[in-house]
Amino acid sequence: MSINKNNIALIITAILSSQAHASGYQVSEHSAAGLGRAYAGDAAVADTAAVLARNPAAMTRFKHAEISGVASIINPSININDHTHGETAKDISPVSFVPASYYIQPINDKTAIGLAIFSNYGVTTDYPKAMQAGSLAGKTSLETVNFNPNIAYRLSPQLSIGAGVSLVYGTAEFNRRLGSLSYAAPSNNLINMEGSDWSWGWNIGALYELDNNNRFGLSYRSQVDLNFHGHFTDYLGQATSKPNQTVAASLALPLPAIAEFSGFHQLNPQWAISYSVQWTQYNKFKEIRAVSSQCATGTCFVKKENFKDTYRWAVGTTYTLNPTWTLRYGFAIDQNAGQATLSIPDTDRYWYSAGATYHYSPALSVDLGVSYIHSKKADFVEQTPTGENDSFTSSGKAYLAAAQINYRF
Repeated sequence: MSINKNNIALIITAILSSQAHASGYQVSEHSAAGLGRAYAGDAAVADTAAVLARNPAAMTRFKHAEISGVASIINPSININDHTHGETAKDISPVSFVPASYYIQPINDKTAIGLAIFSNYGVTTDYPKAMQAGSLAGKTSLETVNFNPNIAYRLSPQLSIGAGVSLVYGTAEFNRRLGSLSYAAPSNNLINMEGSDWSWGWNIGALYELDNNNRFGLSYRSQVDLNFHGHFTDYLGQATSKPNQTVAASLALPLPAIAEFSGFHQLNPQWAISYSVQWTQYNKFKEIRAVSSQCATGTCFVKKENFKDTYRWAVGTTYTLNPTWTLRYGFAIDQNAGQATLSIPDTDRYWYSAGATYHYSPALSVDLGVSYIHSKKADFVEQTPTGENDSFTSSGKAYLAAAQINYRF
């Protein structure tokens, strides 16, 4: 049996599917060690190979080859109250599994290379098929995986720089249902769009070490422009002029640029503090639009979004209990990226995190991390295809858990 690129891509997506519970459709779940401190200081701490997801320059701190494997579980509980129709949709985001892996190989005292496989973006919301607001709700899904080789070089005892390229694969699905629309339809569905794409990006970083106990990290990851190519199905024939017609279509979606500044300070042999400020350039995400020459106006559907640049602030502590155990605590404020919608019910989030590392030997360690995320309530209004304004309230929380194994060669 032959295996083509599309088969490989589908296998990759099945393995590395992801669910965002950060601002917008961003995925933060890169490591268990980072989760334990709410990802505070992740561009500077460099305690595991997972630092590759944040700052390639930090690879110069590794004296031996190291590999890390991460498994994260996200259990969100997001509820939507539909005030117009008197309905409530519960648990609209499914439980998700988010794996990642990293490898760092020092070449000499100044140079190191590494490979990261992880996700920066993904989101899934899926509403009950019988929900009256189905024409606004339905299912929205984005899944991505990033293959990210990197290189780092130490310019001086204090300053290191790093850079990498990203090959990103993504799949997207956008489904809307009949809901409360009164006219007859051949099925419960209105429209469905599914597609996939590969695209390139890049990242750079710098690490400045005042000394072995104090350092600062700065990193930037470029925007990646995905243009999903797939199929659009029009069940009512409103866009294609023929019911139940499926046409070739495309949907462009930016994965926003990310910049992060982090600090780490080892105060004494037991206590260390870390902190981060992360910026995400969401202002280029203005709409979800599927286009095809086979749709009557060239546009199969369009969904306006009102997103803006967003910030995330995090602070954490690390406590070395003894040579065997290290404990972590963290808190973060994750600013909402846009006005809440049924597709992406975004709102401000507050992270409360804790974690620990068990050092089995100088070569082998295991990290565990947990977080409780509280989301603020958000009231919003959306306009239906028939021009009516429906009002909603979103509320939610999430529980995160992650395990990570690290091996130093």
